[in-house]
Amino acid sequence: MQITKLNIMTKNTVLLVMDVQGATVRNLKDSTSFFHSINIALQTARKKEIQVIYVVVGFRAGYPEASVNNKSFSVLKSGKMIFDTEEGMKIHPSVAPQPNDLVVVKKRVSAFTGSDLEVILRSFEIKHLVLSGIATSGVVLSTLREAADKDYKLTVLSDCCADNDEEVHRVLTTKIFPRQAEVMTSEEWSKVD
Repeated sequence: MQITKLNIMTKNTVLLVMDVQGATVRNLKDSTSFFHSINIALQTARKKEIQVIYVVVGFRAGYPEASVNNKSFSVLKSGKMIFDTEEGMKIHPSVAPQPNDLVVVKKRVSAFTGSDLEVILRSFEIKHLVLSGIATSGVVLSTLREAADKDYKLTVLSDCCADNDEEVHRVLTTKIFPRQAEVMTSEEWSKVD
């Protein structure tokens, strides 16, 4: 892949690390390469003084925000995945936030829904989102679609996204995401001026 100069390394860019928390990480088939790539992206962002924002999904005890009409979130009440405790919302220690990083809690799949992410992005005058997270077909896809509709410039770090279905991940990162975002690896992103 040939990388074009995208002016990625600017003060109005943010790296979003989404849903990299206990319950989602446990579902990964290979977390070693995923965490290696995420750490490259985090090092790049911090070296270039790009704000890092972690987005986690979290609820009050008992999931009062999870409607029985919502197929994805109503299953949380079964107790198989825990997102209503501090431990369940905890970001994986191998990519733990640093003191200047921000953490945003959301209530649905998109990083924007039920969170104050957009308020923070406006406060920092952010125009460009660099996306990473678990799952490619979940938070990354939903956030990309909503952010594109909000006219953000978008980059997806393909090796910093993971999905239980490798074919879905491949189709999204090679066929769907390029329609609305630049798609590259964390290593490629680290080399962009």
